[in-house]
Amino acid sequence: MLTVNSLYQLHNSLINSSSNLASLALRFYLAPIFWMAGMSKLNSFESTVAWFGNSDWGLGLPFPFLMASLATAAELIGAVLLTLGLLTRLISIPLIITMLVAILSVHWDNGWQAIADANANAPFANAQVLAAPEKLERARDILQAHGNYEWLTASGKFVILNNGIEFAATYLIMLLALVGLGGGKYHSLDYWLSLYSTRKCLPLKNIL
Repeated sequence: MLTVNSLYQLHNSLINSSSNLASLALRFYLAPIFWMAGMSKLNSFESTVAWFGNSDWGLGLPFPFLMASLATAAELIGAVLLTLGLLTRLISIPLIITMLVAILSVHWDNGWQAIADANANAPFANAQVLAAPEKLERARDILQAHGNYEWLTASGKFVILNNGIEFAATYLIMLLALVGLGGGKYHSLDYWLSLYSTRKCLPLKNIL
């Protein structure tokens, strides 16, 4: 027979299990994203520095070498630590800062949507998005008339990159969730280090 106490315990058990799964899913989802972003910067580092510093065609940020180095290091180290579940809350903070810089300096002027497709009635559609369907239709007409359209679209339909804040804002929210959730139980090094520090009376538990 179910009692109030047993229902409460079941509720807490479900909450703990879902929190642990959510933390694992967030970490494993974000890790390859930041790894690819960091490797892209590292493999073309001189171009990245130039893009960070140039005010005509780039971001026009101060100290471009330092900023590019910090962004690259945060993404690569962050990807590794998120995979391991090590210092999850701490590494989420520089990654949050990186996302804020990206939102404000790269994506903000383009509105919300990352991709502009035929759905011009989507929420927060700006002038760029509203103009996309006509341009896409014109491009399709040209490609159907002068190209192998079936081959060109075999890997997916054509869209227009709007480069809005959608993806960066999503990653930011996921990182904020990790600050609250931490690395999770059993599947993160944070958990095992915290357990070890509790047994050894080491001051690690409060930062993991």
